[in-house]
Amino acid sequence: MPKITKRLVDSLTPDPFAEVYAWDTELKGFGVRVMPSGVASYVVKYRTAEGRQRKLAIARVGAATPDEVRKVAREKLGAVVRGADPSAERHKIRGAVTVAELCDLYLADAVGRVKASTLAMDRSRIERHVKPLLGARRVPALTSDDVEAMQRAIEAGKTAAARVGVGGVTTGGKGVASRTVGMLGTILEFAKRKKIITANPARGVQRAPDGRQRRFLSAVELGRLGQAMREAENDGETATGIAAVRFLLLTGCRRMEALALPRAWLDEEHSCIRFGDTKSGAQLRPIGKAAFGALPFLNGSPWAFPAGRGDGHFVGLPKVLDRLCARAGLQGVTVHVLRHSFAAAAAAIGYSELTIAGLLGHSVPGVTARYAHVPDAVLVAAADAVAGRMLVALER
Repeated sequence: MPKITKRLVDSLTPDPFAEVYAWDTELKGFGVRVMPSGVASYVVKYRTAEGRQRKLAIARVGAATPDEVRKVAREKLGAVVRGADPSAERHKIRGAVTVAELCDLYLADAVGRVKASTLAMDRSRIERHVKPLLGARRVPALTSDDVEAMQRAIEAGKTAAARVGVGGVTTGGKGVASRTVGMLGTILEFAKRKKIITANPARGVQRAPDGRQRRFLSAVELGRLGQAMREAENDGETATGIAAVRFLLLTGCRRMEALALPRAWLDEEHSCIRFGDTKSGAQLRPIGKAAFGALPFLNGSPWAFPAGRGDGHFVGLPKVLDRLCARAGLQGVTVHVLRHSFAAAAAAIGYSELTIAGLLGHSVPGVTARYAHVPDAVLVAAADAVAGRMLVALER
């Protein structure tokens, strides 16, 4: 039989009672198989190290040229020489767990070991981004190209959708894509420990810049926002939402650190918040005197910022902030910009990065750990100075 070419393949006719084979004279073990149904595929035939004969279909005729498939066949047969069994490996992959199943295994294993808030964020990214894009893929067959394709899809917003139960949308973007790839890398390391894979395909993937916040409000912009808050309150805007915006500007707290803050954690006598839990764990956070003055009036709720209805805490901050910024003529202001503005004010006063890290509650050895029980006078003074500076700007 001559070398397999397109002309030879086109000349083959099916036998209604048996499979028809044509074998290549240039590469031993490479051939074409025509089924009684007429379906034709390129195959390789080989013997394993144990002497068992195997046939492995590579591609349907028409999906690639004979020369293209011959290159793949040469790789498969070369692997056989090195002791591999491509057919058995394919069956193993087909029976392996999917990415979706692996994610579920990871989440179940992480309960009690990973913080509940972190686990909730991981679950959200898995359900919104990972499962729709990679969930059906078999884990051993996953490649770095697949991970990079997922990253590009998230960046482009292909998995963006309306949030369930809460206003707004789950967006894409480079920051979300980068964090999702990082989380997937952690999940694949879990798969590696469980002997599901031998190498992590996310390792080495060039992650997109995480979109760290660079925007902050200048003193002039703070003045405009302060004026907008006073006008909005007179016009009937949610007083709790306005108070939350002011509190974030005066403390540098993260959004949910403030909104889900129990009143019992506030210690005005020692100018601090005694957090039972934060992104960095249990923590004591110094805050300025002006911040306590920004809190809503007590109404019997256990929350510092109670919801307008029900027993929960306030949740509508992004919409309130958007309305305030529209009134003030400010662009590109997110909730995190409020935290960044506090940090920028601290830097403008001249505080060191280590002090600012302590004010923001970052997990920095030698800063937050030192003030775990009693607030340090230096940090309290710094928090008071920054809050005072912010308040002056807001009241211009």
